[in-house]
Amino acid sequence: MRVSSKRQPPPAPEPLSPLIDAHTHLDACGAQDGDDVRAIVSRAAAVGVVAVVTVADDLASARWATQAAEWDPRVYAAVALHPTRAGALTDAARAEIERLADYPRVVAIGETGMDLYWPGRLEGCAEPALQREAFAWHIDLAKRTGKPLMIHNRDADAAVLDVLRAEGAPDTVIFHCFSSDSDMARACVDGGWLVSLSGTVSFRNARELREAVPLVPLAQLLVETDAPFLTPHPHRGAPNEPYCLPYTVRALAELVDRPADELAEATTGNARRAYRLAAEG
Repeated sequence: MRVSSKRQPPPAPEPLSPLIDAHTHLDACGAQDGDDVRAIVSRAAAVGVVAVVTVADDLASARWATQAAEWDPRVYAAVALHPTRAGALTDAARAEIERLADYPRVVAIGETGMDLYWPGRLEGCAEPALQREAFAWHIDLAKRTGKPLMIHNRDADAAVLDVLRAEGAPDTVIFHCFSSDSDMARACVDGGWLVSLSGTVSFRNARELREAVPLVPLAQLLVETDAPFLTPHPHRGAPNEPYCLPYTVRALAELVDRPADELAEATTGNARRAYRLAAEG
């Protein structure tokens, strides 16, 4: 899904390097081909973002993401069906996701998980039982491929933890766009799971999240844009892109009272280890 906005894109932030955008959606940012992808990641590189992971939410975007990862060496991919689309996880869809997951530049299985916000609000959204079944299957796929599990969790803390405990978590678990409270942050810390933070850390009304973030050790933090969504303050509501990541990192630095360059270096190292990326990207 592409996002349109009447607001102008944010100005480029002051560079902050190195950074890795642990979760973005280049297709939803408007990229269609290799030229578009290279333009987006070059804008990001100009402010210090050395690599991005573009994430699928359906089969079409999974196919596209694997292509995008071949178009530019700074791009990697993650493949899965979004929990709201879990009803589309047919046998044929499973076979195709398994095939795509074997691509060397696919570095994670995601985004999968549980979303209890949209059922009843969004027509066609998968019901919780279907989401649980799909989530369990993706957990198994992450284990079989040895790739990190990238979790979408919206209003579903207890359900996500229940499925993870029932199925057994893979070696590497990433809670993308973490937006939960301190109790969930402690659960992630205890589980040894990675917490990926987006522009929401800069939102002054995200009180519970902002209280939870300082509980997470630096070694368990990632940063992401989730572009084109969740543009950080003071540009909230404008279209987001990977080049906006330094805004989020500086907001995070203020929140946890650490230097921004220290967070950049640490989160980049965490991303490289989690996704098994080469040192240059």
